[in-house]
Amino acid sequence: MVDVDAFLADGYVRVEQAFPRELAAECRDILWRDTGCDPADPATWTRPVVRLGEHAEEPFRAAVNTGALHAAFDAVAGKGAWLPRVGLGTFPVRFPSDQPPGDDGWHIDASFPGDDPADFLSYRVNVASKGRALLMLFLFSDVGEDDGPTRIRVGSHRDVPPILEPAGEAGLTFMDLAGKAVPASEHRPLAYATGQAGDVYLCHPFLVHAAQAHRGTTPRFMAQPPLLPAGPLPPSSPVRVAIEKALGRP
Repeated sequence: MVDVDAFLADGYVRVEQAFPRELAAECRDILWRDTGCDPADPATWTRPVVRLGEHAEEPFRAAVNTGALHAAFDAVAGKGAWLPRVGLGTFPVRFPSDQPPGDDGWHIDASFPGDDPADFLSYRVNVASKGRALLMLFLFSDVGEDDGPTRIRVGSHRDVPPILEPAGEAGLTFMDLAGKAVPASEHRPLAYATGQAGDVYLCHPFLVHAAQAHRGTTPRFMAQPPLLPAGPLPPSSPVRVAIEKALGRP
């Protein structure tokens, strides 16, 4: 069972073994091939981050469509409020490295395009969370605190709605929102998206989070796809309930 109260309070929940470890291993084999690196030869791990694109091969489709995950989506996004995925989004594969990763700033993921759909920095977020029901973190390898886990500001999703509400339906750009939400959430405690291969973090779309350098010994494999909404989030959706609570509404 998913702890909806924890999701409302913290902005995320971890679904343990949301998909089998065996599937995670199959997926890792495909991802290793695409990195161009040799899993047996650390001398080939020359970059701190290798970004891989969408994967929709059978192991990935199976990983994102387990019964446990679908039930969890219903619990935190709302039954019937989300669209099934056929694959997984980008994979930032993190390798042990002394080099700075270059992508470790605090932020909130943007959800819908602005004036130029080709310009990611102009993508936007609005208070209704148009275009995104959840941020998800799929662990395809075991991740400890030294393995570059995503950093999470616990409860930071509650700092964001008051920032977004005055912007109305148009919302704010990725950069404008980061410039306001990051300082507004500095007081929040820190957590790390650690766990076992097959675990999935379901995060509120407004959760402030960041990557970090990998200081361990084993590369970290993770996907970070959105869960897309089927339409406007219903009032009963815990994602929407958390937004209303942050705005001081019952």
